[in-house]
Amino acid sequence: MKPKVYVESSVISYLTARQSRNLIVRSNQAITKEWWKTATKRFDLFISAVVVKEIEAGDKNAARARLAVADALELADIQAEAISMARAIVERGALPKKAEEDALHIAVASYARLDFLVTWNCTHIANAEIRKAIEVVARGFNVNCPIICTPQELMGTKRGVK
Repeated sequence: MKPKVYVESSVISYLTARQSRNLIVRSNQAITKEWWKTATKRFDLFISAVVVKEIEAGDKNAARARLAVADALELADIQAEAISMARAIVERGALPKKAEEDALHIAVASYARLDFLVTWNCTHIANAEIRKAIEVVARGFNVNCPIICTPQELMGTKRGVK
C-alpha cells in the first residue's frame, strides 16, 4: 500500500506557475517539478475542497492549470470534527486567526489519516516552531497529525533502518 499524501495548494501553485525571478522560489518550483515526476507513482495523492477553493482564485489561466492538476487527485472529505480541530488550533494559539484555512488543511489531513501533508507554506504549516502546539491539539481530538514537510523532504529514496 502506498503512503497517502495531502497536497496543499502551494505545491500545486509551484508546480504550475511561471518560473519566478526570486531565486528561492524558483528553486522550490524546480524541486516541486522534480518531486512531482515520481509522486503520482510513489504516493496516493489527496486534496480537499479547501485546496480547490484556494487554487481556483486569481488569474483564470493560471487557475485552469492548477485545477487540471487537482482534477487527477483524490478528494479528502472535510469532516465536522476536522472543522472543530481547525478552530481549536487557532483558538489555542498554535496558528493565528488569519491562518484558519492552513489549520483546516492540517485538520483535514489528520482526520483523513493521511501519512504526509506536503506544502511550501513554511510560515503556518511546515514550521517546526508550531509543530508541537499543533500535535497537542490533535492529541486532544484523538487523531495523529500527518508528517508535515516540503516536497524536498519527501524526495528521498526508501532507506532501511539498521
